[in-house]
Amino acid sequence: MKAMILAAGKGERMRPLTLTTPKPLLEVGGKPLIEHHLDHLYRAGFRSVVINHAWLGEQIESTLGSGDRFGLSLTYSREGEPLETAGGIVRALPWLTDDSDWFLVINGDIWSDFDLSGLTPPDQADALLVLTGNPPHHPDGDFHLQADGTVSEDGTDTLTFTGISLLHRRLFQGLDEHSGKLGPILREAMRRGRIRGIEHAGEWVDVGTPDRLRELDRTLLSREL
Repeated sequence: MKAMILAAGKGERMRPLTLTTPKPLLEVGGKPLIEHHLDHLYRAGFRSVVINHAWLGEQIESTLGSGDRFGLSLTYSREGEPLETAGGIVRALPWLTDDSDWFLVINGDIWSDFDLSGLTPPDQADALLVLTGNPPHHPDGDFHLQADGTVSEDGTDTLTFTGISLLHRRLFQGLDEHSGKLGPILREAMRRGRIRGIEHAGEWVDVGTPDRLRELDRTLLSREL
């Protein structure tokens, strides 16, 4: 199975930090955020990773190179003008699904201690979403995880989507690069009972603002002391 890191956003909430540096290369814990993802992927057994990029994407390629030093083979999906999440995945599908119909997708602007090796494609479903408790900045959550593992839009005790998921290529059947965001596609599949979920009780951070970036940096550096 292959993996994709979504790294094409402009990082507008991170400005001015992202005016000259793409968000995936902002440092936390002594190294760029995206390198944490690459390390986690390697430890989980992944060896082939696709990274899409747009804003200042040449910096991402020059920093990460072929992926050899991470024990990985990196492929870059160059978007120029950034596509939305679903469109970016559709463009990368030929690389992601040449060996398996399932693939892993990780949002580039999160950090988590979730063990990626524990993900297994579910039966009779098109996606497996990793969900977690709602952070203070997102108290209403995103989705409801039912007792049978099915994910729905409505329900009490909502959880937040971590941006980590296993996806099947059929989820994108009939779609093109201009299909917009992933959220509406997932919600449509939820209405057909085709989305499963698991809950992550460990650490997860949406590294979406300079304050959260600094807080995560302090946390990770303190663990090295």
